[in-house]
Amino acid sequence: MESLKLYGVQDIRYEEAPMPTLVHSDDVRIKISTVGICGSDLSRYKKLGPYVPGTIFGHECTGIIVETGSSVSHLQEGMRVAVCPTFQCGTCHYCQIGEPSRCSSLHVVGAKQDGAFAEYIVLPSTQVLPLPDEVDDETAALIEPSAVVAHGFYRTNIQPGATVAIMGCGSIGLLAIQWAKIFGARQIFAIDIDDEKLEIAQRMGADVLVNSKEKLAHEQIRALTGDLGVDVAIESAGSPITSAQVLALPKKGGEVVYLGIPYGDVPIERFYFEQIVRNELSIHGSWNALSAPFPGREWQATIHYMKTGAINGAPMISHRLPLNQGPDVFKRMTSGEKGFVKVLFYPQAQTI
Repeated sequence: MESLKLYGVQDIRYEEAPMPTLVHSDDVRIKISTVGICGSDLSRYKKLGPYVPGTIFGHECTGIIVETGSSVSHLQEGMRVAVCPTFQCGTCHYCQIGEPSRCSSLHVVGAKQDGAFAEYIVLPSTQVLPLPDEVDDETAALIEPSAVVAHGFYRTNIQPGATVAIMGCGSIGLLAIQWAKIFGARQIFAIDIDDEKLEIAQRMGADVLVNSKEKLAHEQIRALTGDLGVDVAIESAGSPITSAQVLALPKKGGEVVYLGIPYGDVPIERFYFEQIVRNELSIHGSWNALSAPFPGREWQATIHYMKTGAINGAPMISHRLPLNQGPDVFKRMTSGEKGFVKVLFYPQAQTI
């Protein structure tokens, strides 16, 4: 079968790989329909991190079950399914107290075991979620990143009528706009330095667009909120700069959620750091997308709101590509080329 394998820093190769087979009685084999590039894939491609060279890359996927193990009874061949690609150990302190996102051995497919940039994948049935007919394959490929965003919102004390600022309008930030509406936000500010992404943010439901290249984000937000700030600020860019600047967005007593991962030191000017103390901010780190019972309410809520149409990923899908274009598109995305938001691969398709 065709696949994309990562061998080293910026070394991804389109290669043939053996068909994966069932190993355990609770395994299922899935024919992959669509699979997306995650921001963490780009970071791993650029800097590697924990990895086994030659492993099939990728983890944001959906597909159709083509084979089930002998002990699998709740899933059948022909079912359309989404995948939870994250594994918990189930035995560490955090798993035992019902906090699987804090698992000491948390890991994701596509790093140390074969992932989803391929025609087929084999996973335990516990990692597989049936899809309703109302959720199409492209939308379903966004279930994992959507669950990541939902996990962050569940960490907050957000109330209906809140004002929310989303800093960074990549795929996570764009999904955060829709989750803010689901949680009852009355006004959503989208912040970025790219006007094209801000236009997509508006299509996703943002009420006010803020280009922070023109003027500091917090100055614009204060002017737009009567010098108050917002109830909740979401950092979804993963930039060292925005990781500091986001602290100036909330009102006194407000909240900050860090969804982005800055792959570099975060120098914080005194002005931004003082906002935490002087404004008595609540700061939430948010990691992955799991809760108890596994995989968690984030996944069921995501599927529900995709079914109702409250989460619509279509405006953020910028590219639909065959898998053999993988090496080229990774190089282009990490070179700084604009125009990429969410890229989906279609295994087995040479032309889209």
